[in-house]
Amino acid sequence: MGEVGPGEPSPVDLLRRKYLAQLAGHTNRATIVYATSWLDSTTAPPGSTEVVLGDVQGFMEACSNITENELDLLITSPGGNAQAAESIMEYLRTRFTHIRAVVPVAAMSAGTMMALSADEIVMGAHSQLGPIDPQITVSTPEGPRSAPAQSILDQFDLAKAQCADPANIGAWLPILRSYLPGLIAYCNDNRAFALQYAQRVLAAHMFKAAPDPAASAATAAAYFTNYTDLKSHGRRVSRDDARNVGLVVHDLEDDHELQDLVLSVHHTDRLAFGAGVHKIIENHHGRSFIQATQNVQIIAGPSQFGTPQTMPLGSPPIQPPLLRQVDPRRGQGGRPKKRGR
Repeated sequence: MGEVGPGEPSPVDLLRRKYLAQLAGHTNRATIVYATSWLDSTTAPPGSTEVVLGDVQGFMEACSNITENELDLLITSPGGNAQAAESIMEYLRTRFTHIRAVVPVAAMSAGTMMALSADEIVMGAHSQLGPIDPQITVSTPEGPRSAPAQSILDQFDLAKAQCADPANIGAWLPILRSYLPGLIAYCNDNRAFALQYAQRVLAAHMFKAAPDPAASAATAAAYFTNYTDLKSHGRRVSRDDARNVGLVVHDLEDDHELQDLVLSVHHTDRLAFGAGVHKIIENHHGRSFIQATQNVQIIAGPSQFGTPQTMPLGSPPIQPPLLRQVDPRRGQGGRPKKRGR
């Protein structure tokens, strides 16, 4: 394919953008892909694939040259910060009158919250959403530990019941010491936020034409936030599961050209992930916000690289500073050492 010059897009960039443009041409809708490398085996910096508030900046960039009023949002995400998902979708609602969430493979947790905020969802037979019950991370003597908010509450109730017998207190103390002040209230507040958020956005958008939007939204929101029934935050929610609680879900396979283009975009995203990219926010005009990790080996001296960088994928790699090789006969400043007499 030839070498890529400084500032020029890479062949992977060009291929991905070609399919994004073709997808928008097929649907006559604006198209934005929000994808991360979490499904790939490549190592990304901790937290770099999650939904974070800084992603709003990426969506602002991706929306900056869009004139269409309707949007197809392709989501591939493990989730992340629920409040960040809310901010992203509220921003997109200021730009588009109709949003269709397209799930090429999986949009979990906060990614599911983004999909629930759409007017409709497109999923393949292989695609999945997930529960939106909040996950809480607490500090313990063994390090940070994460657990569903509901399981923390359930365990606390169990501890109270069993500690009525003083003989059980010793067994519970190592567990209860990690229950920081405010933890129980924090769990309850986060559960309430997830439920109320889902109810609000579903009633306002996906269920707005239902006979009783609030009641329909309450049923669906209760399902997605019910850890007790779903048992796992990673539980697969298929398109049939989603339809069974009233969500407006269309089959990706109903339009073969749409299916081919959506999966082509997804596969070219993964080509970029193999080249060190870990998050892509990009529109059908090629306007993008891409985060990548540069892995630079330095033979001597402390490394200042390997941290997340925001750059076009086709940009030339960051070059490390020149390292001077110190002559053992010279000092650190390069001057000859004085010899003793």
